[in-house]
Amino acid sequence: MRGYFRVSLMKKIGKYKVIKELGKGATSVVYLAKDPFANREVAIKLVQPEMLENKEYGKRFRKLFLAEAALAGKLSHPHIAAIYDAVADDDDNYIVMEYVNGGTLEELARPDNLLPISKVIEVIFKSCKALDHAHRHGVIHLDIKPANILMAGGTDIKISDFGAALYASAETTQVSGVGSPAYMSPEQCQDMPLTVQTDIFSLGVVMYQLLTGSLPFKANNNYSVVFQIINTDPPLPSVLRPEIPSSVDLIVRRALYKPLEKRYQNWDELSQDLVKCFSEIGRPGLALPDTEKFAAVRGLPFFRNFADADLWQALNVATWSRVEPQTEIIAEGDEGASFYVLIAGEVKVTRGGKLLNVLRTGECFGEMAWLSRKQAKRSASVVSISGVSYIEIRPEALANAPQACRHQFTDSFLELLVDRLDAADTRITQLLKERSTVTTSGAGV
Repeated sequence: MRGYFRVSLMKKIGKYKVIKELGKGATSVVYLAKDPFANREVAIKLVQPEMLENKEYGKRFRKLFLAEAALAGKLSHPHIAAIYDAVADDDDNYIVMEYVNGGTLEELARPDNLLPISKVIEVIFKSCKALDHAHRHGVIHLDIKPANILMAGGTDIKISDFGAALYASAETTQVSGVGSPAYMSPEQCQDMPLTVQTDIFSLGVVMYQLLTGSLPFKANNNYSVVFQIINTDPPLPSVLRPEIPSSVDLIVRRALYKPLEKRYQNWDELSQDLVKCFSEIGRPGLALPDTEKFAAVRGLPFFRNFADADLWQALNVATWSRVEPQTEIIAEGDEGASFYVLIAGEVKVTRGGKLLNVLRTGECFGEMAWLSRKQAKRSASVVSISGVSYIEIRPEALANAPQACRHQFTDSFLELLVDRLDAADTRITQLLKERSTVTTSGAGV
């Protein structure tokens, strides 16, 4: 009996217990299920058998299915929906994915339900970083659209559905005709060679739609849409939503340029422009957007060896604070195990009222208590000199971070300790020389 019908009768797909149906399309059915071994809920995309048997489309569809299945366990990023498992045999063809219970960006691409402009920038920035991670692993998505970007809470998103993906290292050629017409790049429409700039164009379309509630290229049929993508330029987003600033208009326009030499060349270029435009947009409320947090932390020496995925995980477990001058952050004698990284400003370190050190942007404090892995009495006080921004990371929070992220912290601390030992050794050597000079001078008197 085919796997599709066995689901209805047994309520199981392989080892996974089916909870309910989440959705059904022309080619597959998606179920919410329970993984009994990992004790977590998962989403399972089960291919309808007739799709693989179809004489006209079966071979092409199997190629797309196997392309997505091949990604199982390979793209680990907080803004990419994980693929845990995949099965492709005579009875069953399904992919087991991370379950994200928040809907898709389609809900936020309607004129009556638009996000604030600053939130759109955050969503697009996180999408950039996720797609850059995929590209660095040789993967181009080729089907970026709101339906394939899942909402994970707030402005957190997860890119999904890599069925159309192109692999830079693959020996086979790309499958033509994939992608959703309204979001396709001019290169896709003309069956030209595809690069990362194809995904940049598609994300530009998504950004346009999230900002305005309207597609930049739309018509009564796909042929007319394709003609517009190849031949016409859409109105700037601000034409449809006047409060959109010029910096955002320029980003969308550059992402949607038809000539490749004028379009963004890579994800870094687009990400940097998104960060810059925050200064023109302004921020509603006091909360610092994740986009600005990421950009601020990325520039610090302590985090220079963190991969983007690990840096996002670090921000997820960190508590971000800002204090006024003369605020005590750590009190000598208090117990604690957190460590801190100074994002901006200066702090003084004192013991018994005597100044020991002044720390500046990018430096750490409190790490000795953390390295001991237990609550310990603080040996010094730390007080802000200027207005200070810092992050605090508690051991119990870091313990829940992925292993790669924890290892990066350990490596950074070892590098920090080595640098401090080198500095102390240099200072001791200098003091010994000074003492030797004074002694020699005294002996000659």
